[in-house]
Amino acid sequence: MREIVIDPGAAAVLDALHRAGHKAYLVGGCVRDSLAGRTPQDWDICTSARPEQTLALFGAARCIPTGLQHGTVTVREDGGLYEVTTFRVEGGYTDGRHPDRVDFVADVKEDLARRDFTINAMAYSAAEGLIDPFGGAEDLLVRRVVRAVGDPVRRFAEDGLRILRLYRFGAREELALDPATAAAALAERERLGCVSAERIWQELAKLLAARRPGRWMPAEIFKTILPELDLAHYAAALRTVDALPPDPLPRLAALLAPSGPAGTAAALARLRCSGAEAAAVRTLAAESGLALTGESPRLQARRLLVRLEPDAVRRLLALRQAQTGEAGFGTVAAAAEQLLAEHACCRVGQLAVNGRDLLALGVRPGPAVGRLLAAALTEVAEERLPNDRAALLGWLQQQTE
Repeated sequence: MREIVIDPGAAAVLDALHRAGHKAYLVGGCVRDSLAGRTPQDWDICTSARPEQTLALFGAARCIPTGLQHGTVTVREDGGLYEVTTFRVEGGYTDGRHPDRVDFVADVKEDLARRDFTINAMAYSAAEGLIDPFGGAEDLLVRRVVRAVGDPVRRFAEDGLRILRLYRFGAREELALDPATAAAALAERERLGCVSAERIWQELAKLLAARRPGRWMPAEIFKTILPELDLAHYAAALRTVDALPPDPLPRLAALLAPSGPAGTAAALARLRCSGAEAAAVRTLAAESGLALTGESPRLQARRLLVRLEPDAVRRLLALRQAQTGEAGFGTVAAAAEQLLAEHACCRVGQLAVNGRDLLALGVRPGPAVGRLLAAALTEVAEERLPNDRAALLGWLQQQTE
């Protein structure tokens, strides 16, 4: 087993709890990530200390009462934030998402037994080593499988979001799915209806950020959360997803583009993406029919940069290359990067002339100013005119005569 090197802030919190006579362990994702050879982004701690004891130990100035009813206190230590949660068990899930009751317990193994998958049901302390009652380390490192803790039907009945988490962890760790767990996820998929749209999108975005997630995106599950999906084109869309870089937005656009503008808009509204995310996906889906022309890559790239923001151009060209396999889209992408590096004129604001120059030529204030500047940008972008003040003023003078 790989040695777990504990973050200094987390180690200080653990030491403080131990010195006060409490049991305390790293738990969950930080243990999983450490065993997988990654540096954890978050270091969560579970302890026998009750929330009020944690607050008293670290002091109000260093504590954020994140979720006292669930036993969680966030502790500030060494410039970081560490969630410290009392060992607990949960009971009753009336809404299929949240426990009706939380009871604090004294044994970490009882706490681990309530967790979703064996790879997340491990705890660690330097003194005791790995606490792994359900074989999570073997599942992660040897069997290479995601398996529910205990009865998978019960685990999914407790929280429908765990169904998406199953596929997310499978994709992220590139693990097979335990057959019984996978069968339960499919059988219980309607429980995803109990999960908020915001949490669905958070999990979906994490899944779409995995290296090649297509293998972990069964049509039955994704049709449940996105009924707008066009299943006739779903297999091809998954191939595109896997061919794209791990960026959730173009990958979501690849899934939704076959559904058309109305289907895309409905799916984005269902997911409650942010305005910026929804706009980016709509643009990519709408532009996903982009074709190469016989003109120079530089000219094609410049036309795109006139119409779209640089990030949209990058994502669109990556999407089209993934969809078609045509290397020409990569050539256009390289030309776009060169234009951006040169600060080539692709926006009205980059023109060597402005509205004041048009007013000086006698153009009346109003829409005509914008139209003439847009026309000048087209001439520059099409490389019929240089972005030179004298040349542009001469051309504009001709347009106003």
